[in-house]
Amino acid sequence: MEWQKSTFSGIGAENCLELAHHKGRILLCESDAPGTVVTATPARLHTLLLAIKTGQESRRNP
Repeated sequence: MEWQKSTFSGIGAENCLELAHHKGRILLCESDAPGTVVTATPARLHTLLLAIKTGQESRRNP
């Protein structure tokens, strides 16, 4: 499986978000905790990112 580093991490950054695609799922991990992997379907990840961008995630957890 090939992991892709976030472009926001910069060159040589130690703490970065990495993504991979495996069997229809998106896998996410932080480079400083590679043993912890979060999985989501593309649709669920899209929903999460949209909620973060629009501020809707703060409405669920006051």
